[in-house]
Amino acid sequence: MAKKSDKGSGYGKPPQHTRFKPGQSGNPRGRPKGSLNFTTDLKTVLLAPVAVNDGGRSRRVTTQKAALLRLREKALKGDVRALDRFLSLAMAMSVGSAEETATSLPPEDQAILEAYRRDVLADADATTASQRDEEDAT
Repeated sequence: MAKKSDKGSGYGKPPQHTRFKPGQSGNPRGRPKGSLNFTTDLKTVLLAPVAVNDGGRSRRVTTQKAALLRLREKALKGDVRALDRFLSLAMAMSVGSAEETATSLPPEDQAILEAYRRDVLADADATTASQRDEEDAT
C-alpha cells in the first residue's frame, strides 16, 4: 500500500522521497570539460585528410572534398540520384559567377535593370548635391 506522502506519485511524478531536493542537481559534476559534441566531431572528420586516386596518381585532400569528388564522378557516370544531389548542392551554394548570372537574363530584363540603376544613381547624385548646397548655405 502506498504511503500518504506518495499520494502524488505516478506517471511523470516520482515518489516524493526519490525526487531531487531544492538546490540538488541530477548531474552534479556536469558534462566533462573537453568532451566533444557532434558538430565538433563532424568538423574534425570532414577536415581530416585522405588519399584519393585522381587520374592515376594519389593525392591527399580533405574528406569533404573527397566526398564531393566521389559524388561528381558518380553523377558523371550516369547515377541519377548522384546527379540530382550534386545539382541541388550546386544550386544551394549558387555556384557560378555574377557575370554568368547577369548575362543569362534576357536583353529586355537587362535594359530594365540598367535603367533602374541609372535612376538610383541619379537620385543619389541629386541628394548629395542638395546636401552640399544646404551645407554651403549655412
